[in-house]
Amino acid sequence: MTRLENLVPATLSLPGYSLGLPQRAGALTMVPVHGPGRPGIVPPRSGLKLHRVVGYGNVELHNGADSGVAIVPLHIGYIQDGAQNHALCSAALMAAGQTRLFRDACCVQAAQGGYLEGRDQWFFVLPWELRGKALELRGREGYSKLWTDISAVNRRYGLAERGHLEQILTRKRAVLTQFRNRLELEPEQLGAVFFVGDTFVGLEIAPDPRFFAEMWMPLVCFAYGVAAWHAEPQRVEPEPFEATDLTGLRSALERSRTDREREVLSWLPARTDLTAVEEERYLDLRLHTVTGTGLAGQVVGEHDRIVYASIFATN
Repeated sequence: MTRLENLVPATLSLPGYSLGLPQRAGALTMVPVHGPGRPGIVPPRSGLKLHRVVGYGNVELHNGADSGVAIVPLHIGYIQDGAQNHALCSAALMAAGQTRLFRDACCVQAAQGGYLEGRDQWFFVLPWELRGKALELRGREGYSKLWTDISAVNRRYGLAERGHLEQILTRKRAVLTQFRNRLELEPEQLGAVFFVGDTFVGLEIAPDPRFFAEMWMPLVCFAYGVAAWHAEPQRVEPEPFEATDLTGLRSALERSRTDREREVLSWLPARTDLTAVEEERYLDLRLHTVTGTGLAGQVVGEHDRIVYASIFATN
């Protein structure tokens, strides 16, 4: 856990958290995170709703829960029938029953048309390649501010060079969904560390397992699955174990798992100075923006412990 602490500000801690065994699907490796849950946080899909889009760049969300604060996940976006698709640049805290207008949202669909059917409405998290820029743009109004970066991502993926993120999110959805099917969400898992190849790309921690389960598909398929799909390696068949009986095979398998776990943990970044700037607060919860060498993101802390974190690599 010492290496995991390297990814969060020194003023906040992860007491009681532990890492599980790595899982790999193509170029994407996921290490489960387990830890103590923080009850009373409204989950993003069943409690938080897109209320309406009030013109370009203005997104209104509603916390429909009778009680409990909602943590709006960092870089959440919505595919919405009858309105341009948008993503938020920042996380947020919302009280029970609160409706809040975000005026600094990014339109991720550069022109009219291309709406999805109502049955296909869902939310996503911005792909990793766009997250650093989106975080920089928080608080700045302008619905088209991410179009150039979306166009560049589309170009790298051999798609039409335009500010339409649905070229990836919808047209490649069947391919990206395979990451959700090939990686296993473990019981009571409330977070994960993600790597593309041998490169750290993100740490995601939720308040509790239910919250993380509702974030599972958007994170695995879109936030990190897009980069993994682009980096998908050629399939290499593993060398067979040199074992002559069942006991030897079990020992070889255990050694292989231990070696793999040690290798993956060595990919975690070394300690770097992280600066945390408070953005907003609700009761004892504090939302901070975190920046440092090669890392950025946002965390929600309560006293000195982390309740929610979305920290990603910036290079």
